[in-house]
Amino acid sequence: MIIVKIILSLILPPVAAFLQVGLTTHFWINLALSLLGLVPGVIHALWLVLTKQKG
Repeated sequence: MIIVKIILSLILPPVAAFLQVGLTTHFWINLALSLLGLVPGVIHALWLVLTKQKG
């Protein structure tokens, strides 16, 4: 599942963030970063997927 989340982080960062942390502050931050520019959203999503444990 981690591979799928990493691929989603590169293509659709908010979806990967949602799958990782749900509707939390990190999701909304990622959505804002993705709207401001795709690269910041991708970096944040990758950080979430690689560091945050779900649950």
